[in-house]
Amino acid sequence: MIPEHPPFDPGDRYRDAARAYLAYGIVYWIGGAYLAMQGIGVRGSMSAPGLTWIGLGLVFVVVIPYLLSRPRRWFERWVLSRRDFARILTLLMAVRAWYVLRVVLRPETASVAAPWGGEITFRVGGAVFFLVTVVAMLFVAIAAWSADQKAIE
Repeated sequence: MIPEHPPFDPGDRYRDAARAYLAYGIVYWIGGAYLAMQGIGVRGSMSAPGLTWIGLGLVFVVVIPYLLSRPRRWFERWVLSRRDFARILTLLMAVRAWYVLRVVLRPETASVAAPWGGEITFRVGGAVFFLVTVVAMLFVAIAAWSADQKAIE
């Protein structure tokens, strides 16, 4: 026997947003860590400041999907509702997408050694990061701005 599910479960969009953000976070974290190992990035090295940013990035990769995936009473009572949190996150992701798009559209870009050999230009890497950001941002935006609906019985 197949269990009955309501046609619309408002919690699903937040779980989907959490999964999309997790995938986005993993891609960015791996990319950022790899660039730091190559001496490129916010702190541009594997020194203490560079490792701090890598560690902080990993915290975001874990905490943000955790907060989006289901209601957390302590968070929603004392900090933000999930809807407001998702809206702020969408705006921050849009800013990130804009800055990555600027790298893609530059007339000249540098390149970095690819892990499998050869080189990857910042334009190609930026295009991948931009695409990942926009897709994840759409999932978060849908969760943030969808109207709650009651299940049709």
